[in-house]
Amino acid sequence: MLEVNGSIPEDELNVDPTAAAETPPRPSGAEAGRARPSLWRHADYLKIWSAATISLMGSQVSLIAIPFIAAVVLHASAFQVAMMGMFEMLPFIVFALPAGAWLDRVRRRPVLIAGDLGRAAALLTIPIAYTLGVLTIWQLYAVGFMTGVLTVFFDVADQSYLPVLLDADDLVDGNAKLQISASAAQIVGPGLGGGLISLVAAPFAIVVDALSFLASGGFVSLIRKHEPKPDRKLSADGSHTSMRREIADGLRYVAGNRYLRMIAGSTATSNLGTSIAFSIFPIFAYVELGLTPGLVGLAFGLGSVGVLMGALAAAPLSRRFGVGPVIVGSMFMTGPATFLIVFLPTSALAAGALLAASQFLMGFTAVTYNVSQVSFRQAITPLDIQGRMNATMRFMVWGIMPLGSVVGGILASLLPLRATVLIGAAVASSAFLWVLVSPVRSLREIPSGARSEATAAE
Repeated sequence: MLEVNGSIPEDELNVDPTAAAETPPRPSGAEAGRARPSLWRHADYLKIWSAATISLMGSQVSLIAIPFIAAVVLHASAFQVAMMGMFEMLPFIVFALPAGAWLDRVRRRPVLIAGDLGRAAALLTIPIAYTLGVLTIWQLYAVGFMTGVLTVFFDVADQSYLPVLLDADDLVDGNAKLQISASAAQIVGPGLGGGLISLVAAPFAIVVDALSFLASGGFVSLIRKHEPKPDRKLSADGSHTSMRREIADGLRYVAGNRYLRMIAGSTATSNLGTSIAFSIFPIFAYVELGLTPGLVGLAFGLGSVGVLMGALAAAPLSRRFGVGPVIVGSMFMTGPATFLIVFLPTSALAAGALLAASQFLMGFTAVTYNVSQVSFRQAITPLDIQGRMNATMRFMVWGIMPLGSVVGGILASLLPLRATVLIGAAVASSAFLWVLVSPVRSLREIPSGARSEATAAE
């Protein structure tokens, strides 16, 4: 179950201060019972929401186009296609922890802008190389690795930036609205990607994604709320702490928190299983089953209605059943969603319908899970350690994905492709046990004002 967030999708899910750009003050007294002002009137939140919506739309095009380029245009093997996921996610092992420590020392907005512009430049090399007749699988690996590095810094900065813009009481609503934009992108984007591939060569469809990153960077650059530069951390003797010390602090914070470590274990197990199952999906869908990118894109788009429903339902479900039960229940349902892929038939119509059903259930559960657990993490973590907390979580839950891609590629070389998907689905189905046996299941609501205490969730 990938984290889906406002950077993201996961991700997937982040100056001169003026009254119009500020979050309204927290109500008190007789005003406490009144409804909080809508975030649709929060000028800076609308900018980051717009940036996320546009970039996510473009990324959905590449989600269809790049695997198709590898499997069909370049005739890559199942193992070579699986390695694309490994190269894309490898930066989360190498760079996530130092990125978190560094981002707790700097302003996040410039990092978000640079991440958007850098990813646009990397993606544009694909259509250029194709036009020159020199595009290879190794260039796709290089682009995947470079965009992965930039995504590490962007995503950690994005999740750490949203609490700067919003009060803790607005985080669930803010994350849910970002997931609504993600759902719209996932509904429209895959169909757009499949349609573009039918009209133009797949490498040229990548231009849409590059342009979306340029637009996203433009919107983020328009945010006006002042973001103070974080103070450097000091040791007991008054000297500045080292990067190694700050990385260790982030690891200790997550590992020492009985809620965060179990959420990390659950998400990592789910991501391991889905990485195994989906690492060979392009070969399974386009080569073995003979599906077209248009059909796959349409099925992904229809299935992503589940993302929209999950985004709309996440906050009401948390209020009705409690944050903890929603986290446990949504993770439990990711198993059946992944298992549906195992039973895709050779009939194009039936395969498209079953794939859409799988994506619907997977999208709904992923979004309700992520809105709940990401908002909880943001609410309990002090602002001065947000970057390191998010980086440590990303290191743990996305760092496992390269291993899943490698395992998926090896299994696909030894076993039928359906058997590889089956093994991945079985691993993903066990992920809910982490949160089921932990204190997470007893959480009722997002704590308010808990950031001031680093041990608030202990």
